[in-house]
Amino acid sequence: MKFKQVTLDNGLEVIAEVNANAFSQSLGYFVKTGSRDETMEIAGVSHFLEHMVFKGTPRRTSVDVNRELDDLGSQSNAYTSEEQTVYYMSVLPDNQHPALDLLTDMMRPSLRDEDFQTEKQVILEEIAMYDDQPPYGAMERAMEEFFGEHPLATRVLGTKDSVSALSAESMRQYHSERYAPNNLCLVAAGAVDFDALVSEVDKRTKHWTPSRVERTLHKPLTEQKQIQMIHPPATQQYTLEFSPGPGTMDPDRYVSRVLATILGDDSGSRLFWELVDKGLADAAVCYTYEFQDCGVFGLYLAGDPEQQQDNWELIQSIVSQSDSHPITERELELAQNKIAAGILLSAERPSNRLFSVGGAWVSRHRYETAAEVSEHYRSVSLEEVQKAFEGLKSRTAVRVSVGPDTAL
Repeated sequence: MKFKQVTLDNGLEVIAEVNANAFSQSLGYFVKTGSRDETMEIAGVSHFLEHMVFKGTPRRTSVDVNRELDDLGSQSNAYTSEEQTVYYMSVLPDNQHPALDLLTDMMRPSLRDEDFQTEKQVILEEIAMYDDQPPYGAMERAMEEFFGEHPLATRVLGTKDSVSALSAESMRQYHSERYAPNNLCLVAAGAVDFDALVSEVDKRTKHWTPSRVERTLHKPLTEQKQIQMIHPPATQQYTLEFSPGPGTMDPDRYVSRVLATILGDDSGSRLFWELVDKGLADAAVCYTYEFQDCGVFGLYLAGDPEQQQDNWELIQSIVSQSDSHPITERELELAQNKIAAGILLSAERPSNRLFSVGGAWVSRHRYETAAEVSEHYRSVSLEEVQKAFEGLKSRTAVRVSVGPDTAL
């Protein structure tokens, strides 16, 4: 296993975790742009643009793109988040050359007016569909209330109004600025011919022009809030709580995830045994979100609306028991084993390493092996987890609940 990195003259970074023993390879362009880089006027443009990338290029129609993806036998897709847009595919090593040619060409889409108008309707339907399925927009509302004026409050899908008002020219301008080579990272994992990869991408992108790309990083100002949303057709009540947590640059993120696993993993945790296993709730979990400048420690509860108030009070009691029920050595060991197993088992697939290696590189410009990442969690001490547990008692939280009831 070897890590290799090159920065081309135009600023495009090429990195790879080369595993000569792998049977496949995964390639992906990580674009350092997402909903946090949008203004409210163009909210949703990153996700909309992700769709448009598959609609063809000056060299290929949309049919050509999809046919070639099939011809390669690839497993391919894309996603947009608050901080990244990623286009990726997994192929056999013999197909590295055509896969790279296709993926690189897709980074310069045609963005035709007729495709733009057609896809706009698809996006609007996606927004409507998302708002009409559990938890019925509660996650987006929680993000907005928690982050306030911070850029991370911007919805990844955008809103009906922002997407409806978006013009093709605005998207072209956004693409020109944010898809510049110095804002891209080509990531590869598995059985990769790195020298050939660098040579080919350099040849295909020499004419790409860098741009001035900026991202504002600062912590949000969080206020205690409780928001109730009513959705009469819902058969369950859903409650989310966000409080401040460590970001991707903060070493405390390892402690936070271990604590979340002990308290609220979806199996074998304190919340699981007290609420889910006993049939009191369908779901009761803790989780963490990490961004470049901040993070979230979250709680989630789903269940019978008539029991929601009692269940939420039980959750609050459990996460406030740092004095009466401190974390035990056994709980710490179980959580560390679970996290380590997840990291190391997933690392056997190049596609999983693509996301781990690429995500770490574009967010904090650092490479670590799966074993090194696992060791960070193994190194978390009982004292560190207990201290984080005690900190939950004084957290400033935003709570959003949605359902047929006004239970919370």
